Amino acid sequence: MTTTVLAAGDHFVLPRLLEGELRTAAPSGAHLDVRTIQLPWPHTPFGPVAEVDEASGDEDALIEALRGARICLTQLAPLTERVLKSCPDLELFCVSRGGPVNANLAAATRHGVAVSYAPGRNAVATAEHTLALILAAARGVGDVHTDLRHGVWRGDYYDYDTCGIEIDGSVVGLVGFGAIGSRVARVLAAMGATVLVHDPYVEPGAVAGVAELVPLDELLSRSRIVSLHARVTEETTGMIGAAQIASMPRGSVLVNCARGALVDYEAVCDALDSGRLAGAGFDVFPAEPVPAGARLLSTPGVVLTPHIAGASREVAHKAARIVAGEAGRFLRGEPLAHCANPEVLGG
Repeated sequence: MTTTVLAAGDHFVLPRLLEGELRTAAPSGAHLDVRTIQLPWPHTPFGPVAEVDEASGDEDALIEALRGARICLTQLAPLTERVLKSCPDLELFCVSRGGPVNANLAAATRHGVAVSYAPGRNAVATAEHTLALILAAARGVGDVHTDLRHGVWRGDYYDYDTCGIEIDGSVVGLVGFGAIGSRVARVLAAMGATVLVHDPYVEPGAVAGVAELVPLDELLSRSRIVSLHARVTEETTGMIGAAQIASMPRGSVLVNCARGALVDYEAVCDALDSGRLAGAGFDVFPAEPVPAGARLLSTPGVVLTPHIAGASREVAHKAARIVAGEAGRFLRGEPLAHCANPEVLGG
């Protein structure tokens, strides 16, 4: 029996990566008819498609490509109610992201389609990028880089009141100790930092030997550098605002590679202008792309990157490998490792 699979890649998680990993993960002797399409992201920004968010491509093209397919491997293809109604042969939709945001999970469950995802695929890349922003913000790299490219030699950065701080000997606070935060903590500890962690879902033993688990107010009051690694919930939305920044030591550094909704960016700009914060590094923003004229774009002391912390070639390969592994388990009749709606499979 031949199983038809659609590898709906894009310009990051390439179709050929999905197909190659699938052929490696498939059971020996499996007969696969693998179709490929390439979605336009990131050359065209993702966005809402019908009722799902952060998707790429359109329903009509996906419906046509999915005809007769049992399995779809993708990063951003939109799994909508209309797609599900039009593709009755579909049984498994594998999203190579940390969560299946681009899938209508409730509709998939009603239609008997299992949806899997790829947790942790970009943990290493995001941890490394966080460290890059911490170092850049702590040493003023963003401003001096811009000045030098415009022909301005900033030797005045040797002024005591202007020059940056070292990681070694600093207290660094991490809000969140998951796959990313825990990696950042280990590296910072190895660099000689005293690491504090606030995470209400972590037991003290989990940070033993690396960090100290403390309440958020204590973390903020003691940390010269604060880095955010929390998920966005009702409790964490806007968790770092003017009052929290005011409680940090003067001349501190704030870094966010998690989600823009965690931070009041106007308060950050105020704090940078007043000297309360010496620097900041951000990869995520309340609105993306950042609107032209946004205050962050002109405030001194900020290092900005366009939500690329998870962008590495290794991430693309890991993402393809994780979802191909799910397809392999499905074809062998084994339980999925990362199923978002296990009730479809009787789990």
